[in-house]
Amino acid sequence: MTKFAILLGGDVTPTDRLMAQIEGARVIAADSGITHAGALGLEPELWVGDFDSAGSELPLIYKNVPKLEFPAEKDATDGDLAISEAFRRGATSIILVGGFGGQFDHVLAHAAMLLALAKREIPCMMSSGNEEAHPLSFESTIPGVTLGTRVSVVAMSDIKGLTITGVKWPLEHRSVPFGSTLTLSNVVTGELSVHCDVGTGLIILYP
Repeated sequence: MTKFAILLGGDVTPTDRLMAQIEGARVIAADSGITHAGALGLEPELWVGDFDSAGSELPLIYKNVPKLEFPAEKDATDGDLAISEAFRRGATSIILVGGFGGQFDHVLAHAAMLLALAKREIPCMMSSGNEEAHPLSFESTIPGVTLGTRVSVVAMSDIKGLTITGVKWPLEHRSVPFGSTLTLSNVVTGELSVHCDVGTGLIILYP
């Protein structure tokens, strides 16, 4: 399996959990996402984007990183282009690093990219260190979650047959309509497992 970490803009905190998740990953930076490389101790193999957010200092700091430049007027985000390049290089799993905070339209776009990857059955997640997003699938078990971690399941469509175990307020085979707040702000009390029969959603953790 070839794991790629895609460095996005937004907030990143280099927690032990995040460092373990990206260990051994090949790295591609999307525009200003390269600012996280130093804090995470990473050396990107490629820097992708239109570089409208990179400023004047970053190109000097990372002058040895190969660049793939695109025009500012394009029909894809820098993150999307970085993911496409990762697949060209043989990626079989993707970790989006960053992606939270910053512009809300970009946060939503990153969440949509995550769900699109899951639809293709690509193992994927997104993390800033302080927040994690995992796509809801028919059977989602997330290992290594610390007891007391806050967890939410956000329904991105009508969900049927939702079961959540290993939490303070478990659910068993529930229907959760799109827009419901029923599954927000739960607390992990054991091995977290989330299952659904039908539907699309995101599992959000605050480790």
